[in-house]
Amino acid sequence: MIRTALLSLALGLAGPALADTPVAIAIHGGAGTIERSKLDEATEAAIRAELAAALDAGHAILDEGGTAQAAVIAAVTRLEDSPYFNAGKGAVFTADGRNELDASIMLGKGQRAGAVAGLTRVKNPILLAEAVMQRSPHVMMIGAGAEAFAKEVGIAFVDPSHFRTEGRWQQYLDWKARQGQPRAQAPKDRYFGTVGAVALDRQGELAAATSTGGMTGKRYGRVGDAPIIGAGTWADEGCAVSATGWGEFFIRLAVAHDICARVRYGKAGVEAAAEEVVMRRVPELGGDGGVIALDAKGQVSLPFNTRGMYRGAIDGKGRRTIAIYDDEGGADAAQP
Repeated sequence: MIRTALLSLALGLAGPALADTPVAIAIHGGAGTIERSKLDEATEAAIRAELAAALDAGHAILDEGGTAQAAVIAAVTRLEDSPYFNAGKGAVFTADGRNELDASIMLGKGQRAGAVAGLTRVKNPILLAEAVMQRSPHVMMIGAGAEAFAKEVGIAFVDPSHFRTEGRWQQYLDWKARQGQPRAQAPKDRYFGTVGAVALDRQGELAAATSTGGMTGKRYGRVGDAPIIGAGTWADEGCAVSATGWGEFFIRLAVAHDICARVRYGKAGVEAAAEEVVMRRVPELGGDGGVIALDAKGQVSLPFNTRGMYRGAIDGKGRRTIAIYDDEGGADAAQP
């Protein structure tokens, strides 16, 4: 009786404090040349609906007291299963007409991380990245070795045809037809895309996750920034970032880590830090793309230097955003 009373008192004291702790989540479905003229009304509506569903899947977990890790996994798996984004189903094709998938996850507490690259049969690469983090002594696994580990731990496999969509196949055929033409090799002419999520839970813990099919026409086992800790994904105790864009530049600039380092060591706000890196440093080198960034107070930043970025967020104050184009802005896209 006494122990029960004490436990009830402890929960009662902890309850309000826990309830007062903000939760927040942001997601992206890739940045690039996204123009209204290229999206018909039905497709745009479907993409917005998928973004909203992924955002709500992650936020529901946070709202119920679940972990940031579980929230980013829920959001990213939803995006991987959608045919509208370049991750999982809907991934772009390599120069050899295959799909090769990469993913990573990182937790702010203890800075644990897991990453995978060059997958061809794993249905949800982010689940394998999580398994690498939780169930192996390693941080990154690639190719056949990663898929052998996936079998050992029971990760779902699919036939490679699962990832194919007619739209991505046509993009691949268009890419092949343009080979030998001027600027055919310029990455900005290729189809980019990555999905990702960052989250803050009621315990004040942050997490980040990223998944991608890479770049249309990529060759020679090319790996971009998405599975590289510090480039496409980063989380520490004060900041979480998931990136999307021209991976070579994000790797060279260690974009995700740089943003969080500016928050941690430079004492910059997350918005100022993300803006400086994405809007100045990346373009200065010739790259493009965007990020979703989140701090331990629930503040969200969604900067990008392209024509659009599929994005959504619910910040620590409950303000909701679903947006696609560059002229929608943050506040303009916000919903109460």
